[in-house]
Amino acid sequence: MNNYILVLGLGSMGKRRIRNLQALGVKNIVGFDLREDRRNETFEKYNIIVVSSFEDATSRFKFDAFVISLPPDIHHIYMKKALELSTPAFIEASVVDTDFEEMILKSNEKKLCLAPSCTFFFHPAIKKISQIIKNGELGVISNYLYHSGQYLPDWHNYEDVSEYYVSKKETGGGREIVPFELTWITLLLGFPKRVTGLYKKTIEIRGAEFIDDTYNLLMDYENSIFNLSVDVVSRHATRRLTINGDKKQLYWDWDDNMIKIYDPESNVWNEIKYETIAAEAGYNKNITEQMYIDEMSAFLKAANNESVFPNSLENDHKVLKILYAVEKSDNNNQIEKL
Repeated sequence: MNNYILVLGLGSMGKRRIRNLQALGVKNIVGFDLREDRRNETFEKYNIIVVSSFEDATSRFKFDAFVISLPPDIHHIYMKKALELSTPAFIEASVVDTDFEEMILKSNEKKLCLAPSCTFFFHPAIKKISQIIKNGELGVISNYLYHSGQYLPDWHNYEDVSEYYVSKKETGGGREIVPFELTWITLLLGFPKRVTGLYKKTIEIRGAEFIDDTYNLLMDYENSIFNLSVDVVSRHATRRLTINGDKKQLYWDWDDNMIKIYDPESNVWNEIKYETIAAEAGYNKNITEQMYIDEMSAFLKAANNESVFPNSLENDHKVLKILYAVEKSDNNNQIEKL
């Protein structure tokens, strides 16, 4: 890639993607944001070109790729621009599916790489857990129990929850994390046959009075059941996974930097440790920058036709349909087939 990469949106994720690109040795980066304070901060921190309009950027520079780090409810606007300009694009986590079917058709016709985020698929623990499941070490798996919990006001300690998209009902923090987690789960296990669940607002979060903060999903994988609990009410940021197989049990708590496997024959918990690079200042210690760097590296290779990105727009749409099915399940008091 010899041309520029355009990062659209210079909030928390946009700045992270600039760091990722620079860590990968990319020098020709342009940042776009409507907010002058974000443009100024980005220029001061990362010494890149910043612009106040998309049209200004595309008229002045030739881009090899776009990185869409804008609020989820406007992703589709710039995905369509990527399609119009035949420019590969990376898209941050989705929670709404506006015009997805149309864009899937057009991207397939053009053979254009539109790469939806699948960040946690690149986490070292998830990589190892994937290998353990695939090699059959646990035996026949009966169930998965996974809790992903955070406290929404802790996400951005420099601004009020009401100041960004997680405070809106449609793009609320809890609702957004469901597909974020489902993406790596479905890339690892495929898609469930049926789903049921509950979702609701359980506590008062100042600035996010109308969002649903807790989701519980029960997914039928025919021979196994996946129990997924997602919330933005947990005062300690939590990710804990238990997998029960007929040979062994796997337990992972992201606080421990290790995966534990219980072997009943030896009555021992074997520990599989992994290394992570430090989190960026201001983020939870377990949010390793490496998975974001690896994800951006995978996108650049896919945009350059060197490999296929792990996630696709079709997969992303199917993930969002699970989210919508759970909401429908609760609203209609029934199990939903997928």
